[in-house]
Amino acid sequence: MTTPGRRSAGRPRQAEAIFGATLDLLAAKGYDGLTMEAVAERSGVNKTTLYRWWPAKDALLAAALIDSDVLAFPVPDTGGLRGDLLALAQAIAGLLTAEATAPIAIAVLAAAPARPHLAAVGASFFADRLGREQPVFQRAVARGELAATCDPAAIMDLLAGAIWFRLLLRGEPLTPEYLSGAVDLVMNGLPAAGRAG
Repeated sequence: MTTPGRRSAGRPRQAEAIFGATLDLLAAKGYDGLTMEAVAERSGVNKTTLYRWWPAKDALLAAALIDSDVLAFPVPDTGGLRGDLLALAQAIAGLLTAEATAPIAIAVLAAAPARPHLAAVGASFFADRLGREQPVFQRAVARGELAATCDPAAIMDLLAGAIWFRLLLRGEPLTPEYLSGAVDLVMNGLPAAGRAG
């Protein structure tokens, strides 16, 4: 697991510049406009250096999405599962709405269905994120808030999926009330009629 802000072993010295150029180009020109040549020019790194580390743009894009500090956020530890899930929901909402990161997420989402290689990049990104989020669920199990049989991937699919769907498909805002309500639905399910309100 890569810790945000720390350079991974097996990365070139100029990795952050390369990743920044890769994600900037993805946001500005889309997947088709992202080329190794353009990344080399924008980052000021020789093209042969890029190919030495990443054989193709999909490999470079996967590394940029997973390892770049641009998309990183700390794993919360609020002392309770609800607080941690709400903090994760807020962080995801921030990535999807911030000027610097929203175009990146939208470009990957828009291009992935028609491009199996890009879909694989997205799968790697989300697998890495789920790995980073595991401590939230491990702590919740240890505190007795969550059954050990619960599936963290399903929980995050429900929570993050609701956020993505509301913003990108419904075009509705991610208000604090919505995020809080989504967390409550994930944690508690639908309230019975007698308990509603």
